[in-house]
Amino acid sequence: MKQFFVAAIAASFFISAEAQLKTPAPSPTQTVKQDFGLASIELSYSRPGVKGRKIFGDVVPYGKVWRTGANSATTLTFGDEVTIGGTKVPAGKYGLLTIPDKSNWIIIISKQTDVTSPAAYKMDQDVVRVTVPVKKMKESAESFTIQFANIKPDACELHLMWAKSAVVLPVSTEIDSKIMASINAEMKKDKPPYYQAAMYYMDNGKDLNQAQEWFSKAAEGNTTAFWIYHQWANCLAKLGKKEEAKAKAEKSKEMALAAKNDDYVKLNDKLLASLKK
Repeated sequence: MKQFFVAAIAASFFISAEAQLKTPAPSPTQTVKQDFGLASIELSYSRPGVKGRKIFGDVVPYGKVWRTGANSATTLTFGDEVTIGGTKVPAGKYGLLTIPDKSNWIIIISKQTDVTSPAAYKMDQDVVRVTVPVKKMKESAESFTIQFANIKPDACELHLMWAKSAVVLPVSTEIDSKIMASINAEMKKDKPPYYQAAMYYMDNGKDLNQAQEWFSKAAEGNTTAFWIYHQWANCLAKLGKKEEAKAKAEKSKEMALAAKNDDYVKLNDKLLASLKK
């Protein structure tokens, strides 16, 4: 009887140890969070491999809804409203589905976040459908890959790549009206963000005279802010005020030398050279 209990305990130990065994997932999950606009986009998907197989038209059939990955459903979470295919998509979590074909894919943003098979898909839950062309890649992508690319303040692209096929989904968001409203509100406070507001105005085709006025206020009493003087010089140069721009660039260079910041020394030298033309 004693031997029976010892054997039972030993068997229990090995079963428990086996239950805890962890091995790499054949299609590992990846979560990507990308800052975008004034919020972010979070992507969650699984990454199957080619493994010597024919992918599109075989492993992934043409003309059928695909979970766009493996294992669990692929999802996108938008922190703010975005526009896809001309349709405004409110902030929230959505399923990312596709219908691959030889020359085009249909990309679907769905309210369903749990679709793992074509049978579970409900077309009436579509938020937007976009048809995009397939691009053939020179190099094969062994692991299915979704990534954010060509990221700008108000636009980015979602790239989907596997084997030698790639498709691109453009995504955009409206930020200018929100930022302008924020600037107007912040300028009424005790400590206005003069530098940040001036940079936004200068970089986005706003009133340059207003921008240079804010650079001036940002620089008041600050004898070490070489970066402020450099951007002030850039703004004056855009206004065609070369002599004033030169003076601010020289001041910025002097401050940068004192701070031992070689990058800004070079930036100012480049700006000064352009002002001599």
